[in-house]
Amino acid sequence: MSSFKNQEGAVIVDRMIAAIRENKQYLSDIDGAIGDGDHGINMNKGFTLAGEALEKDPGDFSHGLDTLGRVLIMKIGGAMGPLYGKIFKTLASTFAGHSEIDAKLFREALDQVRQTMEGMSPAREGDKTLVDALYPAIDAYNRSLEESSDFRNALEAMKSAAEAGRDKTKGMVARVGRSSRLGERSRGVVDAGAASCALLLGVMADSISELL
Repeated sequence: MSSFKNQEGAVIVDRMIAAIRENKQYLSDIDGAIGDGDHGINMNKGFTLAGEALEKDPGDFSHGLDTLGRVLIMKIGGAMGPLYGKIFKTLASTFAGHSEIDAKLFREALDQVRQTMEGMSPAREGDKTLVDALYPAIDAYNRSLEESSDFRNALEAMKSAAEAGRDKTKGMVARVGRSSRLGERSRGVVDAGAASCALLLGVMADSISELL
């Protein structure tokens, strides 16, 4: 079971920031179909501000995640800022103090994220939210790790499940959040939160695999 150095993991946060910047228009476009159309704009604002903060105060992977989480909570309104902020701060707190991050510690971090989310949001799978990408991704990672004990395989399973969960939201009717007011009209478009979640998990999976 391989691992990567917490210090080297700073690049993962840099790539996540870049991915949000590159996809801000796409995320806002799909959000605009059934929501306010500002998901990409807000995410880009928060991730850009976090990037600027990290340029002034760089650190390891856990520091980068903590900075990202703090900025999203403080600077982004609505529900997504606090949700993503807590996700990243939960990951950061699990990794903090560890010089090496292996598959077991990463699993612990994901399980902590799920507990945090379940305590913050009433959303469950099938409600057409970021949870539809996040929870299947966590489950897939855990299953893969139990079967093969291979970090890379588990990360790839996580990425694939997140993408599949994202795609499934297209056929769902929103039951949580503002878009739930649209009822059947919310069907037919991918949920923006699930899209950004799958994007971020995919970047994280690919970047960690390169470091292993």
